[in-house]
Amino acid sequence: MLSKQAQRALIGREAHGPRIITASVRTKQKKVKLNIIQSYAPANDSNEEDKDEFYNRLQKIVETFRAKDIVILMGDFNAKIGPDNTGYEQDMRIHGLGVMNDNGERFAELCALNNLVIGGSIFPHKQIHKNTWVSLDSVTENQIDHICISKKFTFSSEPETLGFKLHLPGSI
Repeated sequence: MLSKQAQRALIGREAHGPRIITASVRTKQKKVKLNIIQSYAPANDSNEEDKDEFYNRLQKIVETFRAKDIVILMGDFNAKIGPDNTGYEQDMRIHGLGVMNDNGERFAELCALNNLVIGGSIFPHKQIHKNTWVSLDSVTENQIDHICISKKFTFSSEPETLGFKLHLPGSI
């Protein structure tokens, strides 16, 4: 499924039980790796033990990556984060959908602890574009799938971030 170039860049991949898989990829910056974590969290109404086990395992995985590397955490977290970012201002913005649920709190806490920014909360979008799940009767819509990235690799007002020159459209 990977192009030849992607195959050469792939350092490794590993399954961490039935809900988490990771892949590490070389980047053009020789000292920086891209670590991707794909996950599927237990449902919000699952028992606390299952959710604790999942988030503890996820935390241990994130801790194994070097601080200088890029981490992308993505998947179905069954986590509603909502627009209230009180206490999480550095890790999420106000453009989430719904009202934060238990999985949302766990997810936001994991992101805060590991300096990850929740992508779907950063920019305003129409509600129809925020939905990542719709019930079979098309009545209930939620934003429960998320993509996060290491905070230090997000765009800032500074033209350089950790030595990476950002060439934005219209910039010199």
